[in-house]
Amino acid sequence: MSSTTLPGDPPGGRRALAVWGVGVSVYFVAVIFRTSLGVAGLDAADRFHVNASALSTFSILQLLVYAGMQIPVGLLVDRLGTKKVLALGAVLFTAGQLGFAFSPSYGMALASRALLGCGDALTFISVLRLGTRWFPARRGPLVAQLAGLVGMAGNLVSTLVLARLLHGIGWTAAFAGSAAAGAVVFVLVVLFLKDHPEGHEPEPVPHRGGAYVRRQIAASWREPGTRLGLWVHFTTQFPAMVFLLLWGLPFLVEAQGLSRATAGELLTLVVLSNMVVGLVYGQIIARHHGARLPLALGTVGATAVLWAATLLHPAPHAPMWLLIVLCVVLGACGPASMIGFDFARPANPPERQGTASGITNMGGFVASMTTLFAIGVLLDATDDDYTVAFSAVFVLQALGVTQILRLRRRAARRERERLVASRVETVHVPA
Repeated sequence: MSSTTLPGDPPGGRRALAVWGVGVSVYFVAVIFRTSLGVAGLDAADRFHVNASALSTFSILQLLVYAGMQIPVGLLVDRLGTKKVLALGAVLFTAGQLGFAFSPSYGMALASRALLGCGDALTFISVLRLGTRWFPARRGPLVAQLAGLVGMAGNLVSTLVLARLLHGIGWTAAFAGSAAAGAVVFVLVVLFLKDHPEGHEPEPVPHRGGAYVRRQIAASWREPGTRLGLWVHFTTQFPAMVFLLLWGLPFLVEAQGLSRATAGELLTLVVLSNMVVGLVYGQIIARHHGARLPLALGTVGATAVLWAATLLHPAPHAPMWLLIVLCVVLGACGPASMIGFDFARPANPPERQGTASGITNMGGFVASMTTLFAIGVLLDATDDDYTVAFSAVFVLQALGVTQILRLRRRAARRERERLVASRVETVHVPA
């Protein structure tokens, strides 16, 4: 964002950080629950006696629910506020995690993951909206990257803590015990979270049923920045999401011959890399707005090169140094996907921020869902040939880059126009 302070900008400060911390803690727990299957994929296959395609259905259904709810969630946040939506999300994803813990069959486990995905879907857009209500606009890129970083910390908990609990105390105790965290964040939201600081109440927006919904979606979609944000999110997020959510552990164990412990360490490396890169990207974009697209496209290019080098390595197993570099680069995918919101945010006024963020957030999860399904089908069709299966990554990257290049000039022109208009408005607003 521009460093210009806009009229009515919230002040930020310690109070803002405390309230935002409550909101982001809900997202933190949601990510723990979302990624818990990534460390339990092989255990789930044994527990429910399913093949690769059926195993991928767990994550596909969860992401299908998540992606399908992003626009409705954006509308809900714009209309109801953050507190109500986050509280509902905590109830739903906690119920889903508990259901998954006690599911006696594949069908009930699927239903539980769908419920979890529903609650998870309510969290991230709410946290983004909370950031725009409590912090100045110039802090937007850094606050968004910090939210993503906290989410990856949740992924780290899954990788390090939940994985050990799973193999120490068993499936039911591990998943049911982790659900207690959902109850804790629900209480924090009810007691301490506020939608906005005093004196910064949003302007009331008239809501007229279906007409309002259509106007919000249409107005957001007409902005090239919203569409560019969606395609940036689509192209950058999914390689790491697919790796961490389900297929990374099987790939490293079955295709690369690593032990589960070593594979878990590499998954942890992806998460740690994500956290470090997120801080770096946030600082760079806050200072140099023009770096957004080079960072996003550079991340896509580096990811494609490292995947190709790993999959096409002539030896039966890729060397450890190459797998380490791959995991470090995959760690940049999450921070790069956050850049999508930095295109959508300045393209839309405050009353459409939730809707625009919802549209943007659909991108990576649609790509992840598509790739999860493609890899599962290709593994079954090729007798577990991971080289063929993971080649699906390149197809979606090519599609996304094409759309980014098509939209980038229109989005940049429209953003310049809005920036000039906001500066004119700032000059004419009386003190």
